[in-house]
Amino acid sequence: MDIIEKRIIEEIADLHDVPEGAYNFRVNSATDGRRSTANIEIRSKEDKPGIDIFIKPGTKHESVHIPVVISESGLKEVVYNDFYIGEDCDVVIVAGCGIYNCGDQDSAHDGIHRFFIEKNSRCRYVEKHYGSGTEGARGKRIMNPRTEVYMKENTSMEMEMVQIRGIDSTFRSSLAVLGSGAELTVHERLMTHEDQEAESEYVVELNGDGSSANVVSRSVARDSSHQRFISKLHGNAQCAGHSECDSIIMDSARIEAVPEITASSTEAALIHKAAIGKIAGDQITKLMTLGLTEAEAEEQIVNGFLK
Repeated sequence: MDIIEKRIIEEIADLHDVPEGAYNFRVNSATDGRRSTANIEIRSKEDKPGIDIFIKPGTKHESVHIPVVISESGLKEVVYNDFYIGEDCDVVIVAGCGIYNCGDQDSAHDGIHRFFIEKNSRCRYVEKHYGSGTEGARGKRIMNPRTEVYMKENTSMEMEMVQIRGIDSTFRSSLAVLGSGAELTVHERLMTHEDQEAESEYVVELNGDGSSANVVSRSVARDSSHQRFISKLHGNAQCAGHSECDSIIMDSARIEAVPEITASSTEAALIHKAAIGKIAGDQITKLMTLGLTEAEAEEQIVNGFLK
């Protein structure tokens, strides 16, 4: 990898060197490095682009890093990654994609990730998106990730979905199907600016007794960007579901929050909350009294909100 590609890896995976544990680096549609471990095996798919990751039952406190980098203008790809997590595991999976586009053609990455989580296992999944390029380049940076999670009994999945800057267009689609006692937690952090478009859709099927889901999105829309957050909770058993959209709107931006909660059981408890508003003037004034300019105060508030 060259200097630009290494910098993108740092942004999306917090890596400054080769990580411990299993990893698969993908750069411009080719494998740029791979390592399996005794408990985690990574295999290339034979029928389409992508990999299969097999995590042995009982694997604890291990990690997998699978970052993707695109640094060629005009490159477009679709990648399929499947994760098979055995029983009684506790693992961390770090994904993410970075696009550096310095040309006039659009570059795009569509990543389809499927998780099959067996009984009594825990998984933390981190997915970060980042884009950059040279000033004056007209090529767009496009990402359309798809995530599917299938959870057996007494499993836990924590998803951290982050997109802070540099992506011109994205549609993030996520589906989760929960069995008895399964717990899903989603934390989305998103910021758009200029004329960027971002849409997120989360569909959660609460099928097992004692299952629960908490889907929370925090976002900031600046300039003339547009965001759309869609949350669909389907309570099909004795379950608890909560979704929340909390957004700051600035300049000439536009934000939509579209909730859908459906119960087909009298024991389902579902809640949706949404709040969209501007930065309060007294917050800016207070920070300015501490010596910050208005722009610096605004930036401090935005950064704190998205942490």
